[in-house]
Amino acid sequence: MGNGQASERHGGNLAAAARRLGRSPGSLLDASASLVPFAPPVAARLALLRASLGAAPRVYPDRGWQRLRALLGREHGLPADWVLPGNGAAELFTWAARDAAALGESLLPTPGFADYQRALACWGGISRPLPLPLRWDAAFPQPFPTGEASAPASASASPPVLWLTNPHNPTGQLWSRASLEPLLDRHPMVICDEAFLPLVRGGEAQSLIPLLPRHPNLVVVRSLTKLLSLAGLRLGYALGAPQRLERWAAWRDPWPVNGLALAVGETLLERPLWLPRWTARVQRWTALEGPWLARRLQRWPQLMPLPSAANFLLVRGDGSLEGLRAGLEERHGILLRDCRSFAGLGERWLRIGLQQRRGHRRLLRALERELG
Repeated sequence: MGNGQASERHGGNLAAAARRLGRSPGSLLDASASLVPFAPPVAARLALLRASLGAAPRVYPDRGWQRLRALLGREHGLPADWVLPGNGAAELFTWAARDAAALGESLLPTPGFADYQRALACWGGISRPLPLPLRWDAAFPQPFPTGEASAPASASASPPVLWLTNPHNPTGQLWSRASLEPLLDRHPMVICDEAFLPLVRGGEAQSLIPLLPRHPNLVVVRSLTKLLSLAGLRLGYALGAPQRLERWAAWRDPWPVNGLALAVGETLLERPLWLPRWTARVQRWTALEGPWLARRLQRWPQLMPLPSAANFLLVRGDGSLEGLRAGLEERHGILLRDCRSFAGLGERWLRIGLQQRRGHRRLLRALERELG
């Protein structure tokens, strides 16, 4: 597999897929990335337009991110110095991994997001898999699976660092805060990726953010532009102890967050009633379209969609699904997530990023032609 196609395993690389398939990007249905599929909110687009016509493109951004940090802190009930904006969540994983590598071995629930391994590799960090059961029911939130992560802190075999994703990627499981909180006393560092949590109805009740003041070993990473359907703008943020975030800020290149992203984030967060309304719309979409699509996928016995609280479905096949995935791309212009990049999964698995109803009907028509 060439470098371009290998990079598409992350999902969402429309340009590379379009070149490979000889199609225009606009003709493809991209269900390989777990993004909000409808247009960004009008308020966000207006904020971006005003920022692009104003001073943001011609002046350096605020290197201290003071205004955005204060607004995000207000959003989460934390002081501004407990917040560090980043060039998407991925940049912040790199600095979390530097701290993690210095502490020793990391424990990674498996299957899991491959970017944590990428970040650890930057610093020569080592990791150990924590295999997750690949069967669960739909009674979310659920307790975090017991295993090595719940071993006593004194257990020499337990790695000092635990990486979590809630809801979990790629399974879509939503874990309860009550089951995760004891882990904070068992690991010197816990990194919790909550990038998808704002998209889940009732998800905030399971967030670890309220535990931060009592646990300086905890870091929570969020994405703002994923929720706003502005993934290309790249705006994430980390929440954690000020001393840790100050150290991360000193390691970075200058101006990691561009002026347009700062301006849009600041403009929207200044309107405290606006963001909850948009979030509620996104959560209604997730709660409606996920079960609707899962029920219809069950008509094919060779496909088994697993319960998901998130805006994606993990699908298990009774054999390899690689031929089906390739056929959907080549004959129908539909991109699904190749799960071979998730350790612990393989050709029997696909992940489908939720779409609007029209997109789901297009996918179902294509499946009918491929599977009968």
